[in-house]
Amino acid sequence: MKVGRGSRGGGGRDGGGVVEEERSGGVEAAPPVKRRRVAVAPSAGAGGSRRVQAEASPLQRLFRACRAVFRGTGTVPAPGEVDLLCSMLDKMKPEDVGLRADQEFFTARDDDEGIPLIKNTTLYECDNFTMIIFFLPRNAIIPLHDHPGMTVFSKLLIGSLHIRSYDWVDPEPALSCSSSSGDQLRLAKRVVNGVFTAPCDTSVLYPTTGGNMHRFRAIAPCAILDILGPPYSTEDGRDCTYYRAIPYSRHSVKNGAADQLTGVDEEGHRLSWLTETIPRMLRMRQIRYGGPPISDDE
Repeated sequence: MKVGRGSRGGGGRDGGGVVEEERSGGVEAAPPVKRRRVAVAPSAGAGGSRRVQAEASPLQRLFRACRAVFRGTGTVPAPGEVDLLCSMLDKMKPEDVGLRADQEFFTARDDDEGIPLIKNTTLYECDNFTMIIFFLPRNAIIPLHDHPGMTVFSKLLIGSLHIRSYDWVDPEPALSCSSSSGDQLRLAKRVVNGVFTAPCDTSVLYPTTGGNMHRFRAIAPCAILDILGPPYSTEDGRDCTYYRAIPYSRHSVKNGAADQLTGVDEEGHRLSWLTETIPRMLRMRQIRYGGPPISDDE
């Protein structure tokens, strides 16, 4: 999910949690925030000049790992690096980003238009990766969308969420056809389809065949920590595209390359046709981050 550009680096504490911008209309940019250096204290030894750095927070340690793992456009984290980030994210708790499990993220006015309002806040953003939290009220949906050339880590901090993700059957759109409406369809396989309830393991999307598409539906109010590396960039060809899934049985393959497919591939993944779309029922607002700070001055 592509969102407006937030501030680079985390903000200071502001009573915990996140603070909504009191602006109206569209996605709101977070205001600039001051960086905060990690405090250090002198050692207790007589005449000693050594300084001992305060223990880093879980969020700061996660940031350090992301800075080492994500190396920019055209690079993919190694399996060991993916395991490292997953192990760190699996241990992350709501309070590590200034949230509480019983915290109210949504108000009645958020649903005035009959469409649940999804909020997001950027913890940190640079050229190599982005750390962001999405807040979904009950029944809110982030439609099926892609992450081209990106590795995406999603950690459900609070709530219950249904996740459905796809990847292309072939990196090149050879297995495609046109529907009766003239839409171009492309064949994809469903790789995840299930309900996740916090606390749970981290979900990962890999840039294996150029797809990296997923859809979120909140069963209960959710807070999701996403790490995307590298982040969306129109200039580098990593723009966000939305899709609609169509059952495989509704269309036949015209080029004969997949005549024997029955809707399930050899690995047991269910197949669907995907067509590009523009979401009509999506409302999103950016809010200011007010949790523990992230320091990039180390």
